[in-house]
Amino acid sequence: MPTLVDMQKFCNTENMKATLTISERGVITLPAKLRQALGLSANDQLIAETTSDGLLLRLAVTLPVEIYSDERLREFDESEAELAVVLENKSH
Repeated sequence: MPTLVDMQKFCNTENMKATLTISERGVITLPAKLRQALGLSANDQLIAETTSDGLLLRLAVTLPVEIYSDERLREFDESEAELAVVLENKSH
């Protein structure tokens, strides 16, 4: 995923333009030069939205999600209980 610095480098360079073709399946291929300039790689995600100027593509920020099992929740509770004891002992 491109960093803010990568994006700033692109934004500070001359605007790049390319003509893209939409396939029958709706697939658009970004030219390698554009992908490289933005630091994009395979499986990066973009958000497409309409604006008054047309179509805007921007990077999507994705974060991994962990669904906690009951066992994992118990581990958190145990750790918090241990921390509470340590903090209580330090306050005396």
